[in-house]
Order: sequence, then C-alpha cells, then structure tokens
Amino acid sequence: MKKTKLCSWNVNGIRAAEKKGIISWIENSEYDVICLQETKVSDPAILSEKLRFVNGYDSYWQCATEKKGYSGVAVYSRLKPTKVTIDLPGLLGKEGRVIRIDFDKFILLNIYFPNGGAGEHRLKYKLEFYGEFLHYVKQLKKNGHEVIICGDVNTAHQEIDLARPKENEKSSGFMPIERVWLDKFIEAGLVDSFRTFHPKKVEYSWWDMKTRARDRNIGWRIDYFFVTEKLMKHVTRAEIHNDVPGSDHCPVSLTLDI
Repeated sequence: MKKTKLCSWNVNGIRAAEKKGIISWIENSEYDVICLQETKVSDPAILSEKLRFVNGYDSYWQCATEKKGYSGVAVYSRLKPTKVTIDLPGLLGKEGRVIRIDFDKFILLNIYFPNGGAGEHRLKYKLEFYGEFLHYVKQLKKNGHEVIICGDVNTAHQEIDLARPKENEKSSGFMPIERVWLDKFIEAGLVDSFRTFHPKKVEYSWWDMKTRARDRNIGWRIDYFFVTEKLMKHVTRAEIHNDVPGSDHCPVSLTLDI
C-alpha cells in the first residue's frame, strides 16, 4: 500500500496567500494533493506563473465568474487524475464552489460550501446547496464510488466544535437547521475523519480576524474531511494544523494507506 497525504485549506484569497509565502509552503509540504478554497480568483490567467505552476504539482481551478474576487476553489496535485470535472449540476456548478477530481481509487470533491450569514436568502441558498450536494454524493455511492469530501463546510457540527456554542445557537454556522444537514451527511455514510480519530479533542480551524479570536483560540471547527465508510478503513491520520498562519482558517489534513 502507498501512503497518500491530502490537505484542505481555506486561504481567504490566494493572491494574499502568495504574499505570505504559500508557494514555498506548498513546495516544502509532503502533501500529494492540496485543496484550496476561497481563492477569490475569477480567472487563473491573472495569477503569477509561479502560483499556477508550482514545482511538482499540476493545478486545477474553478472560479466564480458571476462575481469577481469571490469564492473559487483550486487543487494542486502530484497524483495524476483520471478525470477533472468543474461543470457539476445545479448549484454545485455555480459560484465557483466545487472541483471534482477522479483518481484510480476514489473521487475527491473539493468544496467551498456557502455561508448563510448574509441574510435569509443566503441561508436558504446554503441549505439548498447542502441538499443538492448530499443527493450528488448519494448517487456517486450508488454507482459504486468511494468518495472523499474536503473543504470549508461553514457549519460547526457539535458543541465541541466551537468555543462558545450557547452564544451562537442563533448564528449562521451553528443553527439547528444547518447542523441537521451534517447529521444527514453522517447518516448517509460519510465519516467525519477528524472526530473519528479525536472524539474528545477540542481544536478549531477558523477564527474571527476582526476580534483577534485566534490569539485567544476562540474558534470554530468548520473545515472537514468526510470519507465514505469503506474508504475510511484506509485512513490512518486526520489532523488540524492550527500552527500554520496565513489565513483566518488553518489547514486540515488526511492520510491514507491505499
């Protein structure tokens, strides 16, 4: 079996991340696949060649063409995909939120899930997105595929996943109507890899920059790797790397022997 290391990170603007040294970070990492969210790129052609062609990696981009400087996801991979898909159906194909990368033994979905905090219409959009996503994954499973889902889910699942659960029950990102969708993910056979390995560990992946919450570790765990049950048997590690600066999120990782 071969050890395969995956990483997911909401970089909150990849051009800002470039100024903070992300190219060197990628080049010096041990990751076979690095999934980024919130690149805020409408066209990768505007980026530097060093950022598009990082040594040792091929890169794949899905951009929010509807709105410049918004959303966007990217994948850097040392592994050769069998297929790359960016034109997914319905809401999954809008706002530059999803890349599907097919590998020999699994399908990887890199997703930047919507944030519901901008008003009732965006909360409704977020919940509809969750529904379409779950339907899509169920179809993949029905067709015999093993799936890894990573990204910024924009919801903390349980009270252990944020520093101040009681104060945030009516805040988007911890509302019962949002959290129930993560229950549905689990019921559908998607395993929360970090919580499986660390059932009682308190670690966060996002902190509010405006209040300097990271300095006080007043955070939320909203970045996940979900893995189908059969594939989860090959997962050996799932970690949160809260010592890595450069964004209001930190990277999360998954290691498989496969």
